[in-house]
Amino acid sequence: MPIPKIPTARCFMPLLKPARYKGAWGGRGSGKSHFFAGLLVEDALEEPGNAGNEGLRAVCIREVQKDLSQSAKRLIEDKLIDYKIGEADGFRVFKDVIQTPGDGLIIFKGMNQYTADSIKSLEGYKRAWWEEAQSAHAHSLELLRPTIRDDDSQIWFSWNPRRKVDPVDMLLRGETPPTDAIIIRANHKDNPWFPSVLEQERLDCLLQAPESYRHIWEGDYATVQVGSYYAKHLAKAAEDGRIGFFAEEPLMTFRAFFDIGGTGRRADATAIWIAQFIGGEIRVLDYYEASQQPLAAHLTWLRSRGYTEDCTTVWLPHDGSHGEKVYDVSYQSACEEAGYDTVVVENQGRGAALNRVDAARRLFPKMRFNADTTEAGRDALGWYHERVDEERQIGLGPEHDWSSHAADSFGLLCVAYEEDETKPAAELPQIDNAWVA
Repeated sequence: MPIPKIPTARCFMPLLKPARYKGAWGGRGSGKSHFFAGLLVEDALEEPGNAGNEGLRAVCIREVQKDLSQSAKRLIEDKLIDYKIGEADGFRVFKDVIQTPGDGLIIFKGMNQYTADSIKSLEGYKRAWWEEAQSAHAHSLELLRPTIRDDDSQIWFSWNPRRKVDPVDMLLRGETPPTDAIIIRANHKDNPWFPSVLEQERLDCLLQAPESYRHIWEGDYATVQVGSYYAKHLAKAAEDGRIGFFAEEPLMTFRAFFDIGGTGRRADATAIWIAQFIGGEIRVLDYYEASQQPLAAHLTWLRSRGYTEDCTTVWLPHDGSHGEKVYDVSYQSACEEAGYDTVVVENQGRGAALNRVDAARRLFPKMRFNADTTEAGRDALGWYHERVDEERQIGLGPEHDWSSHAADSFGLLCVAYEEDETKPAAELPQIDNAWVA
């Protein structure tokens, strides 16, 4: 049969060329999934199993797929209806698979179901389409990529980016993407068939949740989480021009605010914010985070950035004075031995985490952030959010996850600033004959 003319938005045209890897990322309403569903039908029609060859085998993937309602199966069925393609053309729809011309097949799987042995069942498949690929695990990608290996085989990805460090973004949008890859960005404005009902949803989001808008509709990385403590404050800082380049003041003390991790395999990360308190302004200059590293590595980073012993004060949480069980060495004693003036903030007791959140919210209007050097920290602040009891719909305090370390050290910064505001000038340290505020 003649292959139907399938309409394609201009932004997807590069993906019609042959390539080992094809990817489309962006926001809601762009038509990414519709494009790949249509392309899969078209490729199946172009490889109907002539001359004794079997028709196209394809697998549609998600990281986790509990049932077919979460798969692309219904979307592909809709495309068959739209193009008026059916059994006479070699397509038959079954409960869990779609048969394609020449005894080809489209199956639907969750990658979490596969092992190193069972993934071999996909050998001979020429198309793998990973939908919602922002949820892909690195191990799953490692299993899939060498398995789809026939001549002219292709691996497709469609996703709404979530974090820069997600495996699919590191693979396809990192510094060294794979050879023979075509990756495009697609958003609602690129979709000539963008429905009016979604346009109203988009406008409502812009009005009601501006801090989430660019992630949801423009495909930017997620900088806020539902229930985020600081989402609106970060959005306001960006709107006010308080995220940009702000030079350090060489005569003022640098302050390094720690959240202490550890060196063990399961230890939390260590996070450090660098700030200067300049009059009524908090200038947030730098951010650092590392896992499973000794204190010496953190101090090396401080010195490499110019935050040396003669101009920097280290601020530690209350457990900074606790000695290690074996060596009886605390962060405080080690920092002091390294030559740093060191301050340990007293334990704030019950409710300390939310007290830090309240302090940060009060102080956000005073803050200026260096954009490039604090990006990772600001991403964490935007994610830091309330843990919610879903059944009772009540807040349970801050969620302890990857963002907590940045948020805790940031909260320490805010507590220290408010404590400094209450001190008389004579109590403030003096460096190079300049009073530090």
